[in-house]
Amino acid sequence: MTNEKPLDCYELVELVSDYLDDSLDLSTRARFDEHLLDCDGCANYLQQFRVTVATLGKVSEDAIEPAFRNKLLAAFRDWR
Repeated sequence: MTNEKPLDCYELVELVSDYLDDSLDLSTRARFDEHLLDCDGCANYLQQFRVTVATLGKVSEDAIEPAFRNKLLAAFRDWR
């Protein structure tokens, strides 16, 4: 266990993309992994996120109507 404060669920949600991209620093990664050991809800969230990413990765850009694609891009443009 690290000497830093434990990660809470809200922090985990904010970091999930960086976690999956393997771009967290070692300390934050350890805190993330420790949280998953004790939180079934976040473990399930991470698994659902992985499935969503894998599923959407199979959709070709040509399969999405341009107007819908533009709406999606606009919705997520300023998400963070």
